[in-house]
Amino acid sequence: MRRRTFLASTAALAAPSLARAASASTIRFTPEADLAVLDPVWTTASQSGQHAALIYDTLFGQDAQYQPQLQMLDGYTVEDDGRRWTMKLRDGLAFHDGERVLGRDCAASVKRWWARDPFGQALAAAADEIVATDDKTIVLRLKNRFPVLSALARNSGVPCVIMPERLAKTDPFTQVTDTTGSGPFIYKADERIPGARVVYTRNPKYQPRKDGPLGGTSGPKVAHFERVEWAILPDPTTAMGALQQGEIDWLLTPNADLIDTLRKSPGVTVRVAFPLGSISCLRFNWMQPPFDRPAIRRAILPAVVQADYMMAMNGEDRSRWRDNVGFFCPGMPMANDAGMDALTGPRSIDTARRNLEAAGYKGERVVLLAPADVPYAKILADVTGDLLKRVGFNLDYQSMDWGTLVQRRAKQDPLDKGGWSVFHTNWTGADQGTPATHVFLRGNGKAAAPGWPDIPRMETLRDSWLAAADTATQTSIAREMQALAFQDIPYIPLGQMISPTAHRSDLAGMVANQVAFWNVRRG
Repeated sequence: MRRRTFLASTAALAAPSLARAASASTIRFTPEADLAVLDPVWTTASQSGQHAALIYDTLFGQDAQYQPQLQMLDGYTVEDDGRRWTMKLRDGLAFHDGERVLGRDCAASVKRWWARDPFGQALAAAADEIVATDDKTIVLRLKNRFPVLSALARNSGVPCVIMPERLAKTDPFTQVTDTTGSGPFIYKADERIPGARVVYTRNPKYQPRKDGPLGGTSGPKVAHFERVEWAILPDPTTAMGALQQGEIDWLLTPNADLIDTLRKSPGVTVRVAFPLGSISCLRFNWMQPPFDRPAIRRAILPAVVQADYMMAMNGEDRSRWRDNVGFFCPGMPMANDAGMDALTGPRSIDTARRNLEAAGYKGERVVLLAPADVPYAKILADVTGDLLKRVGFNLDYQSMDWGTLVQRRAKQDPLDKGGWSVFHTNWTGADQGTPATHVFLRGNGKAAAPGWPDIPRMETLRDSWLAAADTATQTSIAREMQALAFQDIPYIPLGQMISPTAHRSDLAGMVANQVAFWNVRRG
């Protein structure tokens, strides 16, 4: 499977003409896709998380080594054998509308977050209550000890952002569209052009921390630019040209075929910003036929060749990708080989066909959601579409933009009413490092992420992992979870991408392990 086979079939979308970006006051950035959802609690889309990091702040940050650090808090105490946490807000915190950030805003925000995030849901189950005892104090009371710092500090997936209480009381399954936060930048709805531009301006009321390690979402968040502009450029060649000409400053994920050209381009720096990369995933809808049956989900496994997906997206340079990837991120302690023969054993389309027939497949339609404007996700969809047709599925390949896909994948409706069967996405490697943060490894049915796997045993194992007293016990439980995942198939891991990012060489202060616009300046 060759990468250019798919690139040749990817239509180039028209892009707006861009003015030269070089400016002391503005930084221009091209994300992987347009911003589809403003509410980072409602969705796990990475663009919504990047948007959230600009406009919201969090009680704790996470440094470049993924360790929790104080952010909005001045400090905290832990009493009653780890079951009572008292957290104190630092001075100078204000929302974009000028209102002070109060304890009740924080308590309400945590409650909304823990209804949606997997780690948060575990914290909610361990908690008796979280309340504001005064304007600057939040008290969390637990039934039992819990890794509170790690939960509240996570900076991807569903981050625990702080909203005004009036917004945080919104049903967690209803999107918030009011973007009032207390972060270093302010979202400019009046300058938004869907499919072309997203704009933020510096928050003049924001008071950065005076201390803390700088990296991830930790430390002083100093805004050196007055404006942050996202230029949405779906065509990879157009995006590369814009970066080379200085019309944009930062291209988050350059097309793999263009990286070598960018490395040779004057004034451009190419570097690996996220050493753990991201894991590509094929996600099934458990609520609709035919993938409501585990035997049909398993039938596909002998036909999946992770290297086909990785080479199609990244080329043959193996420094940019890894195959033989299971349900936990390679290089992290929970990664293991339990059940891996399902992906590393002999590959055979014929075996998959026989498996599908034995599983009782009756030709039900399979709707594959394919985003035309996100090159890597379209390539994933193209490889899977070809695979499903060869195995014998009745494929309905539906092309759309990423924003539409994000909305569609949340639908639990039948296929004839806008539902779906399969979609693809990438998860940050760090998020798939442990059961605590692994969204796609949840088995809690309708409360799970789109796909909605119902695997009670997985939930029991996850609870045991969270309660485990040592790493050896956790590692053993992770092995059992992976073996179970290969039986029930909440999704199929397709490999690990180590994608470089590219930016103008005059940018300094880039934050490690985070798409961040604070501390970045022209050097």
